[in-house]
Amino acid sequence: MIKTILIDLDGTLLPFIQDEFIKLYFGTLTQCAVHNGYDAQKFVHDLYKGCEAMVKNDGSRTNHDAFWDTFRTANSDKVDMEPVCNEYYVGEFDNVKKCLKYQVNRKPLIESIKSAGFEVALATTPMFPRCAVKTRLSWVGLDESDFAYITDYTNSRFCKPNTKYYEELASKLGRKPSECLMIGNSVPEDMIPAEKLGMARFLASEFIENPQNADISGFKPQGTLDGVLDVISSL
Repeated sequence: MIKTILIDLDGTLLPFIQDEFIKLYFGTLTQCAVHNGYDAQKFVHDLYKGCEAMVKNDGSRTNHDAFWDTFRTANSDKVDMEPVCNEYYVGEFDNVKKCLKYQVNRKPLIESIKSAGFEVALATTPMFPRCAVKTRLSWVGLDESDFAYITDYTNSRFCKPNTKYYEELASKLGRKPSECLMIGNSVPEDMIPAEKLGMARFLASEFIENPQNADISGFKPQGTLDGVLDVISSL
């Protein structure tokens, strides 16, 4: 029996194409780094290395530590970027919302799911601090109080598509994987690992990410978020 709905953020609740978001985000963050004495090209390289460390995290440390240990080792002679980044996420980062394809308020959707008796957790890739997640949530009329749990890089030790990310999240919610339904737009990061764990799935089809061109015909149900309530009500 499904008790908890896990829902992705980027490309799911947020109506944008991931590559366009990353281009704007990295561009503006790099400008902040340059203003603090970093070389732009090296900064982007080290940013990717830090992200890679989070993706490869074996659970021995938080994603926060995986990223910053890697980044700081490569930039020990530079200004510490963590406080600079945190200031960016509550300020200039808000301008990246121009990547949204349209304006939408997702609060009615989340409230309707909860009114139907389901717990809702934000299963966003935990590669950001909470302040960055809060800023992105605000772009679609949401905040922390709308969710029973939110993954971020301080409370997570794995990343998508590692199935341990989903196992850890389900465990923190006190749920078995079979009691969860995952809503997401990424085939490799949301659908496949959820399937491996026996979670129910809903493929958000508006901004599907399927880089390997996997056969998605078996991922049912699928559709726009407008159809999620009908699916959930039938569970």
